[in-house]
Amino acid sequence: MAVLEIDTVHKNFGGFVAINDVSFALEEGETHAIIGPNGAGKTTFFNLITGHLQPDHGSVTFDGRAITGMAPHRIVKLGLARSFQRINIYPRMSVFENVQVALIARDAMHFKLFTLGAALNRDETSELLALVGLGDEANEVAGELAYGKQKQLELAIALAANPKVLLLDEPTAGMSPQETAESIRLIEQITVARGLTLLFTEHDMGVVFGIADRISVLHHGVIIASGKPDEVRNDEEVRRVYLGGSSHAAA
Repeated sequence: MAVLEIDTVHKNFGGFVAINDVSFALEEGETHAIIGPNGAGKTTFFNLITGHLQPDHGSVTFDGRAITGMAPHRIVKLGLARSFQRINIYPRMSVFENVQVALIARDAMHFKLFTLGAALNRDETSELLALVGLGDEANEVAGELAYGKQKQLELAIALAANPKVLLLDEPTAGMSPQETAESIRLIEQITVARGLTLLFTEHDMGVVFGIADRISVLHHGVIIASGKPDEVRNDEEVRRVYLGGSSHAAA
């Protein structure tokens, strides 16, 4: 059963068509990758799903509810959370405070932020930090963490929304091979432990073909192929415009 449905969504930026009447369905419980060359429209597609951009036409439905035109914070509260290609944390706050603030926002307790903030959601904050492997860094300044750990913190912030569907935009971008392996192992563990549906974009084909149940290929704002990893790997058009040869296709 589809938990997220996109119907002929279109986005034009001053004559440049970034997303061209794309239709797409994300099945509940699956891990689905969106891949494609730089400039293919992947981040724009995520922004349209999560309310950071509004489509020129078309519709987005999440968990049976129309969310087209809805503000991003309302979409998050419905159970659809995301991370960003560029790290989106509070760099001057502690690791603990970053997650704690996300939990306070989830529970709509802004009015208590300055009076009772230090005491709010402490146990759940600690649990989330332990889940993403940052229990020992709770008191460190977020902006001073190593890059890979900042990405782990961003994941904890997204999980604070208690999502049903998690969107990750380039979760391993800029990471070393070791950081990439550790990050993907962590994402897989959390996805299984929390029963999440996962939609992600990624350039590392080893990651994509290693963990995705299904893959969709975006090219010039159009999905040119979608299917199981072997189907996409062997698609001639995908190999021509993106995978580019046997070395990538075998990844």
